[in-house]
Amino acid sequence: MLNKRLAVALTISGILVGASACAAPAQSADSSESAAPTAASAAGSTATGSADAGWDIDPADADQRIRAAGLDILKAEGAAEHYHAHLDVLVNGKPVAVPGGIGFSFGSDGQPNGISALHTHDTSGVVHIEAPTVGQKYTLGQVLKEWGVLDGTGATGAPHSGTGGWTAYVNGAKKGGPVAGVVLKAHDEVVLSYGTAPSTIPGSYTFPQGL
Repeated sequence: MLNKRLAVALTISGILVGASACAAPAQSADSSESAAPTAASAAGSTATGSADAGWDIDPADADQRIRAAGLDILKAEGAAEHYHAHLDVLVNGKPVAVPGGIGFSFGSDGQPNGISALHTHDTSGVVHIEAPTVGQKYTLGQVLKEWGVLDGTGATGAPHSGTGGWTAYVNGAKKGGPVAGVVLKAHDEVVLSYGTAPSTIPGSYTFPQGL
């Protein structure tokens, strides 16, 4: 098991596998590299600034959503390619928490039993790309698919129900075309905004040291 800021442990077939891609010395608990979430903690990563419960993660079919995003369920984080982007979600200028646990699958015991190359560890909005192969593109649409939002299955007219009314910005610049098609690149600040946008769109994000 390689050292990490905080080890991400996945139990598969009774073997404890330490996530290795974010290898670094251990540091304080405010690190973006935190322990793998349980199903309960992932489901409890509720929205802030919105009373709508449609932003919660449903751990029950997380594995299906990972596959629907075109991603594999891995036994550990990949090490061939490793970078991070940051995602802010705003509804009428108010932030919605990006939950931890996106891209994790869970067993019947509520413990993580798999992880995709594209995932979140916590509610910081940091999206981790830790892939077993080099050169694949990862998109905002895949994050949303794994999350289970903006897919047309929510309440009609609700912000989380579909991509209509949403605008994407990357590093402060408005992007044309479908928001799902935005490609995630290293240290991108991606803003997904619905309704009335704030007067200032974040153009960058200060990543923790080492990310």
